[in-house]
Amino acid sequence: SSDGRPSRAPSSRGGAADARGTGRPAPRRRDDFDDDRGPRPRAGAPRRGPGPRRDERDVPPAQLQRERDDEFAKDRGWGNVARRGAVHLASEGGSMEARSQQELPDDQRTSFVRTDAPTTARRSSSAAPKKPYSLPTEIAAEIRRSFEGTAYQRERMVMMMTKGAEAYDRHRYEEALRHAKIVAEHLPGVPAVRELAGLAAYRAERFPMARAHLRAYTDLTSDPEHLPLVMDCLRAIHKYKLVEQTYEEFCAMEPTTDVATEGRIVMASSLADQKKYKESIDLLIRAGAGKILRNPSYRHVRMWYALGDVLDRAGDIPGAREMFARVAATDPEAYDAMSRLEDLGGLPRVQKNRKKRTAPVSKKKNVD
Repeated sequence: SSDGRPSRAPSSRGGAADARGTGRPAPRRRDDFDDDRGPRPRAGAPRRGPGPRRDERDVPPAQLQRERDDEFAKDRGWGNVARRGAVHLASEGGSMEARSQQELPDDQRTSFVRTDAPTTARRSSSAAPKKPYSLPTEIAAEIRRSFEGTAYQRERMVMMMTKGAEAYDRHRYEEALRHAKIVAEHLPGVPAVRELAGLAAYRAERFPMARAHLRAYTDLTSDPEHLPLVMDCLRAIHKYKLVEQTYEEFCAMEPTTDVATEGRIVMASSLADQKKYKESIDLLIRAGAGKILRNPSYRHVRMWYALGDVLDRAGDIPGAREMFARVAATDPEAYDAMSRLEDLGGLPRVQKNRKKRTAPVSKKKNVD
């Protein structure tokens, strides 16, 4: 231009370039805007057809409410997340019942009744809450008294013993042995600890370990209760000489009747393992295994089964069949007496129930 200012030249992109020739579009003037309809369309841009104004459209009331909530949030200066949440403050969601009813035919629609019943089943009043497992007071006190350490370590020993006893009661013998063995390493002089470790090891078929713990329990208490298990562990590892020595010691300690029966059964089984069948049978018969009793106790059933097993191994099939038949008649579910009796071909015959006569029969003979 004449005044020295650079003239505006058309841009290669179709817009007006700025005074410096950067290629940016120049800002629009105020005259380019309309008071009501906003900015005017650019030159050459396609014009939109005539349409209704925003305030003339059919806007749903929910949409208007959301716009009001958005404007309210903007005036308060809330962020994007807060504004999006403010839009849905008054929303109650769609009617599931209405949608489900509209999707179904008229003949299949049903009415839903709202109930206030809880979704989870209530615990019955008779079901008592489960009590935590606890050791007997005297055993816990003995562990605390015998352990040399801090109070925390003493309570830890009690906790480990408690877990071991609970696992044993639940027939988890490996877990019980794992806990009891830790306590036994720190407290080898507590009889209850050695007893639990020995019984858990015996149930888990760790016979050398079970023998060590149960033998230590017997030495600490002078109680022959678990000596039959010690003999059985020795028998399992084929230490028959030690079985005989332990049995002689066992008889000298004068055990109770039930414990003595268990010791005799283990000793008879050890003799049978060595094929000394005559000595084994004589030992059981002297203990009372050959008696026929009307109301036998548990120890008699045990001896009958042991004698039947020895007779079967010795080749006395009729005698073994008789012993297993006694066991099956007393308790059909005892051990495997029924299956062994079936293998020997001696299943007892099942007596048929005969119908009782309703009319009495006279014993007098009719005389013509």
